[in-house]
Amino acid sequence: MTVPTRREPVRLLLVDDHPMFLEGLRLVLSAEADLEVVGEAVTGDQAVTAALDLQPDVVVMDLHLPGLRGTDATRQIVATSPHIGVLVLTMFDDDDSVFAAMRAGARGYLLKGAAHAQVVRGILAVADGEVIFGPSVARHMQRFFEAPPVPSVFPGLTPREHEVLDLVARGRSNTDIARSLGVSGKTVRNHVSNLFAKLQVADRAQAIVRARSVGLGVDEQG
Repeated sequence: MTVPTRREPVRLLLVDDHPMFLEGLRLVLSAEADLEVVGEAVTGDQAVTAALDLQPDVVVMDLHLPGLRGTDATRQIVATSPHIGVLVLTMFDDDDSVFAAMRAGARGYLLKGAAHAQVVRGILAVADGEVIFGPSVARHMQRFFEAPPVPSVFPGLTPREHEVLDLVARGRSNTDIARSLGVSGKTVRNHVSNLFAKLQVADRAQAIVRARSVGLGVDEQG
């Protein structure tokens, strides 16, 4: 009779800037036989460095971090070590945070307050290459995919430029747009400049007028 081989513990890097939460998370996860906490970080920059040095199987990542944001840290970790899975564990339950994290390369997204068993299950799933969402986050994804595609009324725009224009029409600043899309401020500025040229407008106000005249951005601005 063949005895099943026990899996090696999943090596974890925990990232959170709240010491008490980080300590509690370490204690409960360290008690799991299938998990091994190999490092901790309290900033995004520390997380990137620790991930590169320790090469954990999974990074449990908060999004709101001092310095480098969790989405940016996730992007850098995945870019340098694509075999590392990132599981977001955060308080933020909005569309912008969810989709920015997924664009950055996170494989899972759970909310703080999730049951201990759910967090463990999420870590193991991400370690096995699966994608995992908490129930409320799954609803965000469901609404996104159920929404009918919006045909571009400006066919000369790329899909990303159309997305940026819609956010401009909602009154979002370049900084807010960069955070929502998980890109740099410079990238957003380039997109906005391209929009002005393609729409043949002189400034942001004229772009907003053009966009709202065809229905973009009106759902938040009324």
